[in-house]
Amino acid sequence: MPRRNTGPRLGHWLLTGFVLLIFAFLMLPLLVVFPISLSSASYLQFPPPGFSWQWYERYFGDPDWIDATIRSFQIAGVCTALSMALGVPLSFLLVRSRRRGIWILDRLAAAPIIVPTIILSIAIYSIFAQLRLIGAWYGIAIAHTVLALPFVVILVSAGLRGFDESQEQAAIGLGASWPMAIWRVTLPQLRPSLISAGFLAFISSFDELVVAMFLAGAEKTLPKKMFDNIMMEIDPTIAAVSVTQILLVAVCLGLTTLFGKGALATTMSR
Repeated sequence: MPRRNTGPRLGHWLLTGFVLLIFAFLMLPLLVVFPISLSSASYLQFPPPGFSWQWYERYFGDPDWIDATIRSFQIAGVCTALSMALGVPLSFLLVRSRRRGIWILDRLAAAPIIVPTIILSIAIYSIFAQLRLIGAWYGIAIAHTVLALPFVVILVSAGLRGFDESQEQAAIGLGASWPMAIWRVTLPQLRPSLISAGFLAFISSFDELVVAMFLAGAEKTLPKKMFDNIMMEIDPTIAAVSVTQILLVAVCLGLTTLFGKGALATTMSR
C-alpha cells in the first residue's frame, strides 16, 4: 500500500496550535483584568478577596469619567463620518482612475499607517497650534480622521476591486445616471466593506491615545483620562473602565461581522 503523505496535515495542526498559543497569550491579561474590575479591595489585588460592583458604580457615577467617555464617542462619531465621506470617493478615484501618477496618491493615502503615530502627532500639533485648535474636540476629530482614513480606503478599495463594473455599466445603459448607478447598484454591493470600514474607523478613533495627548489639552478623551489615572492614582476603577472599553470594541467587531455578512447575503439574493 502507498504511504499516506501526512506532511501537510501535520503542518496544518502545528500552525493551528501555534496560532492558538498566540491567541491565548494575548487573551491572558483578560483573566486578570475582568476579576480585578469586580474586586472588593480598595487597590489592585489579584486574586480579588471578594466581588463587588463598586468600581463600575464609581466609573458611571463620576462626572469626569462620563465626560471623557461622551467626548470620545463624540470625537469617534465625527471621525467616522469624515473618514467615510472622504475615504469612499478617494477609493473610487484610486481604483477607477487610469491617470498616470495615481499611485502617488495611493501611497499618500496609506502614509498614516506607515509613519509612526508620534511623528504624525508632532506634525499635527505644530499645525493645529498655529490654527488654535489645541484643546478643541473637533480638532482631535480631524486629526483622528487622518489616522482612520487609510483603513477606510483600504477596505473600500478592496471591495471595489472585487466588484463587477459591468453591472454599473448595464444600469447606465438602461437609463440610470452615473450617480444613480453608484447609489443603487455599486454601494449596496459594497455594504460589507462600508460597514467594516465605518466600525474600524470608529474603533481606531475611540481607542487612540497618542494624538489625544498632544491635542486634547484640558479636554480629556477616555484613553487620555485612563492614562492620567494610571499616572496619578491607580485603583480598580481603571480595570472597570478597561473592561467596558474591551466590551465596546467586541460589540463593534461583532456588529461588523453580523451586519457585514447580512448585507452581503441580502445583496447576493437580489
